[in-house]
Amino acid sequence: MDRIFSKYRFKVPDGKKIRLIINTDAKNEADDQYAIAHALLTQKFIIKGIIAAHFGTHRTDNSMNESYDEIIRVNELMGVTDVPVFHGAPAAIPDENTPVPSEGSRAIIDEALKNDPLPLFCIFLGPLTDMASALLARPEIARRLTVIWIGGGAWPEGGWEFNLGNDIDAANAVYKSSVELWQVPRPVYSLLKVSLAELQDRVRPYGKIGEYLFTQMVEFNDMLADNKDWPSGEGWALGDSAAIGLLLDEHEFYFDIYPAPFVDSKMNYIHDGKNKRKIRFYNNIDSGFILGDFYSKLKICFG
Repeated sequence: MDRIFSKYRFKVPDGKKIRLIINTDAKNEADDQYAIAHALLTQKFIIKGIIAAHFGTHRTDNSMNESYDEIIRVNELMGVTDVPVFHGAPAAIPDENTPVPSEGSRAIIDEALKNDPLPLFCIFLGPLTDMASALLARPEIARRLTVIWIGGGAWPEGGWEFNLGNDIDAANAVYKSSVELWQVPRPVYSLLKVSLAELQDRVRPYGKIGEYLFTQMVEFNDMLADNKDWPSGEGWALGDSAAIGLLLDEHEFYFDIYPAPFVDSKMNYIHDGKNKRKIRFYNNIDSGFILGDFYSKLKICFG
């Protein structure tokens, strides 16, 4: 990381840095890779590990391992060798009370139990499986970290959302816990809109990683050429990068505080009043700030 950071003409004070664990279903689509690269380019983050998440069985029976290989690929393209990568759970938890132990959930537990004054954040760019497993195995870690989750439908109704659908029980387990949770739902993370022309201009020219980020986005777009509904043909949303943006700036005027809901099998939010604990639910995001920071860091480090 020092080689990348040497290009910056500013430093982040040590007291303002944070510990970060990234949990990502990196080979699901084509935007997790951008969020991983953005995190690796950011001096504020002391990255304690990247955990490979599953993304269901709709396209493969080996999704977690495919995510693992993709994380390794992104790290190698950026010349990063000092960030550990962990295998997460291969599938969803069987119910909201039963953990599925993995390297990833153990890494979360181990880091949370360390006596370190810097705050610990865990960002989830896919399902909450490994976080739920860590909390179910060691509930006492809940007060020692903050979770940011890219997932779930709009408040207050909820509804279909891919990350939530890959482990509804895990979401309910996290909702029932006392861990601090910042949720970025689908209508908000979808605001991080980009065009392929923009990515060709502002990402592709910058190093092997820039070329790869652009190319794999185009390839995924082409793979879905016969899908009339999504994507649009020239546009995308880098939704997972919202988690990076909130770590750079909390967007303190862009969220509401709500009681945690229960999620039913159709991914609707049920507000039965039984869960008294509160969560932070984002209603907007500054996409210009987040994308601009990423483009500038990529250009500075790989221009």
